[in-house]
Amino acid sequence: MMISGATPYFSFPPISISNSNKSPYPKLIPAGINYVICCSTSTPGLPVTTERLRNDTPLTGGAFDFEKATTSLTKKVLDSPKKVTIVRHGLSSWNEESRVQGSSNLSVLSEKGAMQAERCKMALSDIHFDQCFSSPISRAKTTAEIIWKGKEEPLVFLDSLKEAHLFFLEGMKNEDAKRIYPKEYTTWREDPSNFCVDGVYPLQKLWGRAHEAWEEILLTPGEHFLVVTHKSILRALICTALGLGPERFRSVDIHNGGLCVFKFNKEGEAMLQSLNMTAHMYTDHVYHY
Repeated sequence: MMISGATPYFSFPPISISNSNKSPYPKLIPAGINYVICCSTSTPGLPVTTERLRNDTPLTGGAFDFEKATTSLTKKVLDSPKKVTIVRHGLSSWNEESRVQGSSNLSVLSEKGAMQAERCKMALSDIHFDQCFSSPISRAKTTAEIIWKGKEEPLVFLDSLKEAHLFFLEGMKNEDAKRIYPKEYTTWREDPSNFCVDGVYPLQKLWGRAHEAWEEILLTPGEHFLVVTHKSILRALICTALGLGPERFRSVDIHNGGLCVFKFNKEGEAMLQSLNMTAHMYTDHVYHY
């Protein structure tokens, strides 16, 4: 029964599950425990219920904010909840030429890539960002400069946002790399977590830098940040935020100019809100979130 002005909830009596059907599975709900379910509601005039858990952190349903449901990326309490929008740089000259890019600074933003960056700027024009972080590598740097043009706050360039270093494959056309270095190229494409050059595993290095980047960004004062970077490090940022290892590297994809949005509670725990948004690449869509 609902009491006027009270938080809506339902309380159930002790539940006992019979095992008379001889199920091979154990009883899932112990007898003698009272369960309370707090429900949100869309009924006009009734507030959405919230509870608080651990350090007065608000809970709004789902797994987010529950202990051990997600992993803290900072191991420190943040000054406020955060939102981070990550952009993959626009199309580059080596994207157009189908070359392996890696950490090389020789691939530059193409004319089409600059147009994509302008579309990103327009799509994000109604959103306030406290700071913009970018990779210092040319194609990402130029994308960030286009998006951030006219802002008072200076761009912040982080080495931790640089792309993966792919050694001798960098600059090679994909078809040539596959022909000349078939073992290395195939491993990078099909089993990237085991791609190794002279005892160095690029994805292990990338995962370490992703953790470093998250700490640098999330411990910065402010509530909403823009990040401009590259595909591989972006994949690493997504996976590390979600607690996934390098073996899941190719389980996500982000297009040139694609946007990803993360929310973080004060514990530094991540919730992926949007992945690879690209509506603005094809329409004049402006985001409001």
